[in-house]
Amino acid sequence: MKLLESLRISWRAIRGHKLRSTLTTLGVIIGIAAVITFVTLGAGLQEGIVGDISPDDQRNVYVWAAPPENSGQGPLAGAQPVFTQRDANQAANLSGVEDAYVYTPVPGQSVTYGNETVARQSGFIATGAGYLDDDEIADGRRFTGGTVDPENGTLEVVLNPAMAGLFEQNVSVGDTLTLGVFQGLQVEVTVVGILEDSESRSAFEGFGPSPRLYIPADFQLIGGVGEQPRYIAMVAEAPTRSDADIDQVKQVTEQYLTGPDSDAGERAASQDLAFELQTSTELIGQLEDVLNLLQNFVVGIAGISLLVGSIGIANIMLVSVTERTREIGIMKAVGAQRRDILGLFIVEAVILGVLGAIMGTALGLLAGYAVSGYIGIPWVFPARWTAVAIVVGIAVGVLAGLYPAWNASRTDPIDALRYE
Repeated sequence: MKLLESLRISWRAIRGHKLRSTLTTLGVIIGIAAVITFVTLGAGLQEGIVGDISPDDQRNVYVWAAPPENSGQGPLAGAQPVFTQRDANQAANLSGVEDAYVYTPVPGQSVTYGNETVARQSGFIATGAGYLDDDEIADGRRFTGGTVDPENGTLEVVLNPAMAGLFEQNVSVGDTLTLGVFQGLQVEVTVVGILEDSESRSAFEGFGPSPRLYIPADFQLIGGVGEQPRYIAMVAEAPTRSDADIDQVKQVTEQYLTGPDSDAGERAASQDLAFELQTSTELIGQLEDVLNLLQNFVVGIAGISLLVGSIGIANIMLVSVTERTREIGIMKAVGAQRRDILGLFIVEAVILGVLGAIMGTALGLLAGYAVSGYIGIPWVFPARWTAVAIVVGIAVGVLAGLYPAWNASRTDPIDALRYE
């Protein structure tokens, strides 16, 4: 029997039982749709994260101190405030280090602009001017650092567009804000710059857009009055993105921090903390490992659905063989060979598997596109997984239809013709 004839007969049988055929492929549709959806979201999330790494950020070495059991758990996992401004100044003068500055989140309560106050529990970041590049400033300039005079002084700050847009009237360069920080303190600040976008500036901030306000790290409110301020992390910059320069920065920075002249080393030793030194690429690699693990878990669950779908196809094909016993007898009586019957039912099973794969892929792409747009990550077309889905659909059809087709090919034509 020719392939086209097998396709025509198989398609006629499928169309004759539309509801049954649809329900048969439902397991395949759900399984492949789940795989495509989550693979698309995972690829989009990874694309968004990697896209957040600027060329300048790729030459930074991020440093924090945490208990040894927190090693490898991600940026700032278990980090303790051990660094001082002196540590950053000393690190900046080390051989091969372009710049160094401290970093710490500042507990916040509110931001007031004019007569409008917005509650903010997070989003205040104290760091050095080098943390923000000049080409990242859309309007104004970077802050220059300094201290706050509690009576009449103001502090220079930089906002991102999300923070500037929290109020009914957008904040502009030169405007004055009042920050409610820890212990009920109110700090007057002057906006000297607004960033070009609201994405994170480093792995320390997490990923994705969020309202953020950047404060010079050397103002005296951090750590309390009369105390030496301690910061939760430090960033050391290499002159280029080359592995040699980055390794040099890691080596000299670690030597300084673990040496006798480091304030952070003394504090870390007293608390049994270990220093973590990683680049943004390494930090993102850890996150990608977690995403891949989650993706594999979801693919495994979807594989169970595909198994259920293949059992459904096998079951329906067996029912179809029983229903068409007389038809099989007639075909054999007019000269059809066992291979013709075998091929006919395998083709029908493959059509069901391919239809399930195509509909599942379309549903998965649509769901991935919708969810990606909703949560604000790029939509990435998973070409490799789309091809895999079609191959899996064919494989499911072949494997599920193999036994029913073999069973049909073994039907005795005399018994088949007598079948009622």
